[in-house]
Amino acid sequence: MTATRPTYELPDPTLRIGGRNLDARDRKTYRSHNPATGDLVVSIAAAQPEDVDDAVATARLQFEEGEWSRISGAERGRILTRAADLIEQDAENLAALEAIEMGKLFHDSVAGDIPCAAQAFRHFAGWADKVTGTTALLPDFGPQKRFGYTLRQPLGVLGAITPWNNPVLIAAWKLAPALAAGCTAVVKPAEDASLSTIRLAELLAAAGIPDGVVNVVPGLGEVAGAALAAHPGIDKISFTGSPRVGRQIQSLAGDTFRKVTLELGGKAPQLIFADADLEEAMPWIAMGNFYHQGQVCAAGTRVLVHESIFDQVVEGLVAAAEQARPGDPFDADSTMGTIVNAKQLDQILRYVDIGRDEGAELITGGSRLDKPGYFMQPTVFRGTNDLTIAREEIFGPVATVIGFSTTEEAVRLANTTKYGLNAMIHTRDLSRALTVTEQLRVGTVWVNGWGVPDPALPWGGRGGSGIGRELGRSGIEADTEEKTVHIGL
Repeated sequence: MTATRPTYELPDPTLRIGGRNLDARDRKTYRSHNPATGDLVVSIAAAQPEDVDDAVATARLQFEEGEWSRISGAERGRILTRAADLIEQDAENLAALEAIEMGKLFHDSVAGDIPCAAQAFRHFAGWADKVTGTTALLPDFGPQKRFGYTLRQPLGVLGAITPWNNPVLIAAWKLAPALAAGCTAVVKPAEDASLSTIRLAELLAAAGIPDGVVNVVPGLGEVAGAALAAHPGIDKISFTGSPRVGRQIQSLAGDTFRKVTLELGGKAPQLIFADADLEEAMPWIAMGNFYHQGQVCAAGTRVLVHESIFDQVVEGLVAAAEQARPGDPFDADSTMGTIVNAKQLDQILRYVDIGRDEGAELITGGSRLDKPGYFMQPTVFRGTNDLTIAREEIFGPVATVIGFSTTEEAVRLANTTKYGLNAMIHTRDLSRALTVTEQLRVGTVWVNGWGVPDPALPWGGRGGSGIGRELGRSGIEADTEEKTVHIGL
């Protein structure tokens, strides 16, 4: 089937500060390439430290003297609801930008990421007039009667550093609760996927969010990202990305005692017990490995399977891999898009070689496709939990199937990892599902399924997967400060 590209519009590939599109200092740029073709998409302004200074100063001025933190929560909610509407109306444009910049399937973004981003804004619009404190009837202090209460107030200026794999969705996760709380923000999108975030800022402005509330500074991580993470004018840093960069950001934030939320990826286990309904489970198991070419922090690429159904699961996963159709992200027949760039593809292939060298059995895949673009075969290994490919996050479509014999062994294998973002359980035994859920050292558990986190519930990990939570009530609380007030009566 011939791919039909929708009509889409590139946003102005510049910085967006104070509601204006600006070139970077000295007009420095970096290039965005289409990973499916290698073609140049556009040159994008590369923010310098002085540009980050301007963006932070603008966000600070808007927070301290502007209207956003002072208007009623109901009015903020109305504007955020309008933003959700505009995101939905612009879904094909946003999805096309993601497809041409990082190879994500167009129809996956239209049906998944973009509606979920709108859902985040709509959900937190409902929170905007409900950010309240608590009251307490205090005991008398000597002859004085007392009353106490707390105020929950916006934290200030958020510095958000977003990844390339789900740019609009994760930007929405960071911005929606912060904006609902009354904060302002400076966003540094990943250099491999900046355009959709710039477009998102334009939509937020069109919805009625005042100039200077949301500022975008595209650029290189070691320049713009480092400047934002270290900036003393930021009250909180929210980062999604690699553990290596996360450690650097935590260190920088610690020097000034700022709040930090870090979501640093994972190596999620899928625990498939003997009583699992494999007809229903196999599509979820395959999706957990191959969706978005495995470039998902929540990917379940450690497939832990009870020995009695081991061969059946391997056969099902191999069938899914061999039936996959990697191709043009705009082609409706494609079931997988591209790897984001040559560096990432080389890393995936290096891990495949390491798996072979360490004795893992390669059952299918393992190679780059012989076609233009960064296309990778979905890959299935049979192995053990101590292999490098079972311990380290590959961020590619590489599954390692590992056997177990008892529930206790399954839990032990699942918890033998430096990561702790999420896990999946497949079983028809409710008691087992609840018991194992309690024992897994992760932030989220899916039972008999897998999918996109819902904004009504918190999302985040433990251990090597980061600290803090986004979304849900936790997301609102993370973007506010609680102030205690004592009143003598």
